[in-house]
Amino acid sequence: MVYFPNAKINIGLFITEKRADGFHNIESCFYPIGWSDVLEILPSDKLSFKSTGIDIPGEPSGNLCLKAYELLKKDFDIPPVSVHLHKVVPIGAGMGGGSSDGAFTIKTLNYLFELGLSLEVMENYARKLGSDCAFFIQNRPQFCFGKGDEFSEIDVNLTGEYIVLINPNIHISTIEAYSGIKPKASASDLKETLKLPIQEWKNLVHNDFEQNLFPRFPILGTIKESLYESGASFASMTGSGSTIYGIFEKEVDLRNMFDNYAVWQGFL
Repeated sequence: MVYFPNAKINIGLFITEKRADGFHNIESCFYPIGWSDVLEILPSDKLSFKSTGIDIPGEPSGNLCLKAYELLKKDFDIPPVSVHLHKVVPIGAGMGGGSSDGAFTIKTLNYLFELGLSLEVMENYARKLGSDCAFFIQNRPQFCFGKGDEFSEIDVNLTGEYIVLINPNIHISTIEAYSGIKPKASASDLKETLKLPIQEWKNLVHNDFEQNLFPRFPILGTIKESLYESGASFASMTGSGSTIYGIFEKEVDLRNMFDNYAVWQGFL
């Protein structure tokens, strides 16, 4: 079976407090986008994992696809599988690409072996893989809080809007992103703010990581400003970086402007 694990963007990201377990509580709107990897999982005589496309650092045993398989293997007598991941979504780019791969593996195995797992049960498995993995089980716009693995409904529909995502080939680790962050209560109610027209988001919707990361990586701020100069209604860094996105009212083509970077553009 072949699936296309897609990435997401954060529309607003407030880091509200440091938790006793060392993680941080956040508030954000997670929104799925079309930039996707390619995941093939087939029954096999032995468990195997192969990756192509963007090079994935670390040992294959640490990949979330295999970790997802092992999670389900503990509770269900599922046979070995052959996993082929073609990596397209940049790594360490704030779009949850690896988390999506893990979550889609859970969904694929559930379907392939007719496990009958509910969305809630699959989300609980996904939470064991990483903070934002559970989002990709339902894979629809949601208000995310806690570690990014708790959800509630949010009234945001960007269907028909055009998005351009720019990744300047900078890998930002989670540790580096959180270095120097001072958590604070969000200054506004994100759910209510996102009910406003997109053109009003610019001065109201923020990603708290930008304040620390833009001085360290000036190109990020330059890209954001370039998107606004090109007509974006709203532009922001997503997650803990380093991808910057712009949302436009109509289709644009900015690939030539950022031809040295990884670019994805398309309708939401």
